[in-house]
Amino acid sequence: MKKIIFIISFICLTSIGSFAFDNTPAGIDESKMKSTQMAEGVSVYKPEFDTDAYAKKYKKVTKDGVVMQAMELMQTVNIAKYSYDALMGNNLTEKPFKIEFKNIAEIREEYGAFDALGWKKKDRLYIYINEKHRNAPPEALAALLAHEAIHQDEFASLNEETYAWALEAAVWMKLSEQNPSVEKSVSSLVEREIMLEKLFVKGDYSKKYIKRAVYTNPGYKNLPTRSPGFEDEDL
Repeated sequence: MKKIIFIISFICLTSIGSFAFDNTPAGIDESKMKSTQMAEGVSVYKPEFDTDAYAKKYKKVTKDGVVMQAMELMQTVNIAKYSYDALMGNNLTEKPFKIEFKNIAEIREEYGAFDALGWKKKDRLYIYINEKHRNAPPEALAALLAHEAIHQDEFASLNEETYAWALEAAVWMKLSEQNPSVEKSVSSLVEREIMLEKLFVKGDYSKKYIKRAVYTNPGYKNLPTRSPGFEDEDL
């Protein structure tokens, strides 16, 4: 059975969509960014969030309450609407994404350090979030999912990655404005989002510095500039 997989690491800016066939996925070059350990943690689930109340709504997408909560948060941010709709089925496959936490090392040992892995099997899209992020705040997971929902086929590009990273940063900023305490969370995913936020702000709330990081990163050296839907350099 043919499977197409694409790997995204959210720890660093060198993440790249890689594809392979017949269970022999390509490797990925990574370089770690420096991060700062946060002093305090925050609760993953807000007391008022009732997982059971949303189980039916998201039954085709996920069984994880924190993912449901993250998706509900996506609906509070206008710029995440496209990604939310894509996760729910308005995408190239016309079917909802399947999202779950997983020990990614079970697929391949060296993937254990990756933050997420995207998988396309036949005509269905999957997002496997590294189980180490199970306790990440829903705001950080929402930003991650906003990014991941952009990747719907095997054609990656510098333009697409730049757009996805900038969207992730913008969604994170909006959600952390709604809940400032989330930035104090002890979470490597939060550290990642704060790094992206700094690049976004440094570029005067544009993709300027994110684009520079993507275009000069050795992990993206084999990517074309454009891909379907991302032909315009100014996206």
